[in-house]
Amino acid sequence: MKAYYHARAREYDDWWLQRGLYEPRRDPAWQAERDQAFAAIGALPPKRTLDVACGTGFVTRHLRGEVVALDQSEEMIGLARRQAPAATHVQGEALDLPFEDDAFERVFTSHFYGHLEEDDRERFLAEARRVAPELVVFDAALHGGEPRFEWQERVLEDASRWEVYKRFFTGAGLLAELGGGEVLFEGRWFVLVRA
Repeated sequence: MKAYYHARAREYDDWWLQRGLYEPRRDPAWQAERDQAFAAIGALPPKRTLDVACGTGFVTRHLRGEVVALDQSEEMIGLARRQAPAATHVQGEALDLPFEDDAFERVFTSHFYGHLEEDDRERFLAEARRVAPELVVFDAALHGGEPRFEWQERVLEDASRWEVYKRFFTGAGLLAELGGGEVLFEGRWFVLVRA
């Protein structure tokens, strides 16, 4: 997973912007829902926030307050510095957060939690709870049907192929897994919860 996201860094925002390899999927309804979800993120009260697996900073820039953006990829951190210049940027591991207990008011993560298999989910949740009392998860919503997980083959512009684990959520299902909280946004493609 780490190698995949490092390799994908330069084209990661193409998914958000539906360009490049994602151009054929361009969908005004998806774009409108993406923007509604970003508005819900921007409406979160300002807090000292750790954005775990910040990627390119595309979502980070919507967070208000004092933000520390963490990613394992040096390439991603370099891009995040340009897109979210107000944040402090740290290269580090999401499953072994390089911060003291209670260092933040909130942990936020975007499209990271859904890639974690069970053991890594447990490690991440323990680390998130160690450094902050609040966790906000933004991820892929279930497009109808039963909750599911799958291994996806993903192809990058250089034609390299990667196997990526991915889960999809309902708001209620995600909150049940996180131990309760509230759904802040739920649509066809995106879900945002606070635990």
